[in-house]
Amino acid sequence: MDSLVLDIDHWAETNFGACELGDERRTKRLVKYAAQVATCSEASTPNQTESWADCKAAYRLFDEEDVSFEAICRPHWDRTKFREEGVYLLLGDTTEIDFGYDSPVEGLGPVGSGKHRGFHLHSSLMIDAQTDEIVGMAGAEIFHRQPKPKKEKTRARKNRPRESEVWGRVIDQVGRPKGRAKFIHVLDAGADNFEVYCHLKLQEAGWVVRAAQTHRIVLDPKGQRRELSELLQSAPSSGYYTLSLRSREDQPAREALVEVRFVALEMPRPTQPTPYMKACGLKTIPMHAVLVREIGPPKGVKPLEWILLTSEPVECFEEAWTVIEYYEKRWRVEDYHKCLKTGCHVESRQYKTSARLERVTAVLSLVAVRLLQLKFAARRDPSPPAKDTVPPDWIDVLKHMRNITRPLETARDFLREVAKLGGFLGRKSDGEPGWITIWRGLNKLLQCLRGTQWTYEKCG
Repeated sequence: MDSLVLDIDHWAETNFGACELGDERRTKRLVKYAAQVATCSEASTPNQTESWADCKAAYRLFDEEDVSFEAICRPHWDRTKFREEGVYLLLGDTTEIDFGYDSPVEGLGPVGSGKHRGFHLHSSLMIDAQTDEIVGMAGAEIFHRQPKPKKEKTRARKNRPRESEVWGRVIDQVGRPKGRAKFIHVLDAGADNFEVYCHLKLQEAGWVVRAAQTHRIVLDPKGQRRELSELLQSAPSSGYYTLSLRSREDQPAREALVEVRFVALEMPRPTQPTPYMKACGLKTIPMHAVLVREIGPPKGVKPLEWILLTSEPVECFEEAWTVIEYYEKRWRVEDYHKCLKTGCHVESRQYKTSARLERVTAVLSLVAVRLLQLKFAARRDPSPPAKDTVPPDWIDVLKHMRNITRPLETARDFLREVAKLGGFLGRKSDGEPGWITIWRGLNKLLQCLRGTQWTYEKCG
């Protein structure tokens, strides 16, 4: 089932029409505002709403206490998670929403080094494990960083609210899968603690988590206490695998040949457990560890090395390969946060309180999902027929704008032509269009559609 809805009004009604905001008039206003935002996601609120009456209505909407981040997003989350079968990856990550140095906005907290002001957004993006389809957001939470007490002891730290607890809260927010569906949370090293694994076990979810504590003590298959990294070093090599590494600030993209090892283990509860660990009653959690280590990296490049902890069975190289492929897909949640910041300009919003900024971030967070879905749909092959997913007048106007005489048979054909409106050249060497060129092209198309509709209404 494809999750992308191209028609703006239908998309807005589908994602926001069931929001419970204390008054159905607020819900109708939110649906209208969401459609305006999706039409021009990067613009300011006055430019998105166009009329002063609509702009004031949006400001009043985000002043209402019932219009919370969760109330806006909850129907979309529930719709995303309602899957009766299939395997789905829940890609989790936290990003900073930074509103600048010494921002005067009421209620913001420290971000970055502490001199900038903003809040943190923890997201759980659901994708289909087999097709890579972007299904939607399954959960999210905004939180504000609190200063840590000085010279705090470990026991005191574990008995107070901690920032790392957001991982478990969002896992619980996502909840258990329905029917024969399977959820596998794919998380970075920030989630590597026993409390997170407790949440995952209790929600009957799987996981692939990159280990942060590689020297922690675990139990080997014989029940002996061993250091995690040492246990993996003693495991036999199961094979080799070529990873495609994305470019980073300090190094270009490259193909890396890696050696793979794996081992079964049990993770014991820490000697100083948190109150949640005590309450849930889990003393040990069985799992597998997969070591991914680069062989012969380029000169001057630090070799890649991952240790992945997983609930999935790993008894052969092919099963280890599957776990690695799941973790390779985690970067899509980073791409989602880029959509939110670059495509929706969330950090450029100039509302005067944190509460208002959180509410507008809720709307933009779902618009960012739409941008990412557009990117996926433009690369999907095979793609559904264009007539099943694209309004006919959109196809007609696009063909006229691009001077196309051939039929646009698939949604992929349509979106590639949309991307060309946004600057994508479509040469063999250009690869596939990204969400930025699709988004720019779609904005042009929507403007032309609005002009066409206005002319039709004017002329009768």
